[in-house]
Amino acid sequence: MVHGDVPSQNSRRVGHQVMFRITSNAGVFDDSEEAMKNFASKVKRFLKSEDGPTAVEYAVMLSLIIVICLSAVRSVGTNASSTFTSVAGQISGTPAS
Repeated sequence: MVHGDVPSQNSRRVGHQVMFRITSNAGVFDDSEEAMKNFASKVKRFLKSEDGPTAVEYAVMLSLIIVICLSAVRSVGTNASSTFTSVAGQISGTPAS
C-alpha cells in the first residue's frame, strides 16, 4: 500500500500493513439456490395444473388451422391463376397454355 492510500471497506489497517477481510459468497449462493427452488416449484405447479395441457391443445389446434388455411389459400390462388391465364388467352386470341 502506498503512503496516503485509504484502506477499502473490506480491509483494516494493522500497524503499517493492511489486512483484507475475506468475505464469502455464501449469500450469493443462498440467493441463487432459493431462486432455483422457487423456479422448480413453479414448474412443478405448472405441470400439475390443467393450464399446461390446455395451452398445448390450443397451440396444436391453432397450428392445424393455420396449415389448413395456408393450403386452402394456395389452392385457391393456383386455381385463380390458371383461370385468369385461360381468360386472358381467350381475350387476346391465343390459346391457353
